[in-house]
Amino acid sequence: MIVERPRDLLIKKVLAHGFLLVFLGLILFPFIVVLSISFREGNFAVGSIIPENPTLEHWVLAFGFDYTRADGTVVEPPYPVLRWMWNSIKIGLIASTGVLAVATISAYAFSRIRIRGKGAMLDGLFLIQMFPTTLALVAIYAIFDTLGEVSPILGLDSHLALILIYMAGVTLHIWTIKGYFDSIDTALDKAAAIDGATPWQTFRFIFLPLAVPIMSVVFVLAFIGFVNDYPIASVLIRSEDQMTLAVGSRLYLNEFRYLWGDFAAAAILSGLPITVVFLIAQRYLVSGLSEGAVKG
Repeated sequence: MIVERPRDLLIKKVLAHGFLLVFLGLILFPFIVVLSISFREGNFAVGSIIPENPTLEHWVLAFGFDYTRADGTVVEPPYPVLRWMWNSIKIGLIASTGVLAVATISAYAFSRIRIRGKGAMLDGLFLIQMFPTTLALVAIYAIFDTLGEVSPILGLDSHLALILIYMAGVTLHIWTIKGYFDSIDTALDKAAAIDGATPWQTFRFIFLPLAVPIMSVVFVLAFIGFVNDYPIASVLIRSEDQMTLAVGSRLYLNEFRYLWGDFAAAAILSGLPITVVFLIAQRYLVSGLSEGAVKG
């Protein structure tokens, strides 16, 4: 048996901590650069990491307020960032809730209820999820452009249309939650049936409370994906007031001008909803990630 000396243990600890600090520094460096740009004077991407004359101009404009410079010039917000953020949060919450509801019920059915052709349906879902939604952008545009002629609420520039498309990406989450349900002992089902519980009551009062960790994981992952989505939202959403923050941010960088400072402040604000949702659900995320999606 080899016993390590205290000095060797100390060296290993120092090296491990040093590696972690370097790794975190590499990860956080882009964020620090963006944060620095948001506090610089003007709209320049190049400059020192620590702003020479820091200003809150870009942040004030991002929050929708006019900013008065030292020379008396009043600058108005170029774009409605908070409206875009609200659109992103609203669409993300509704679509994530819909995905979670459909995925949870479907996963329970595939895991616990005998269905003819269940294996083929699961394989079909697996094949569908292999093709990104972006490959069908032309078809999606054509479909909702035609639906808009029948009902504008289902056409282009509609949040409802965008939510329906996002909910179509439920297949991966069905597999994730099904793996979690498969890991639960079948004795619970039998005990509930003996007590006279229906399949719905078994699902509602037994499986749902047990599935809270994996449901939190699915909700957070879906919310992050929907809030950060650009390709699909950019095809369907056209008017400035209806844009999400991911789509609207591109207006800061066009062929006529590059508002790097304003863009940096808006980019940092875009991470606020995701951070809040993550902090709320973090108590369930570790257990959900370790227990789900391991069996199929």
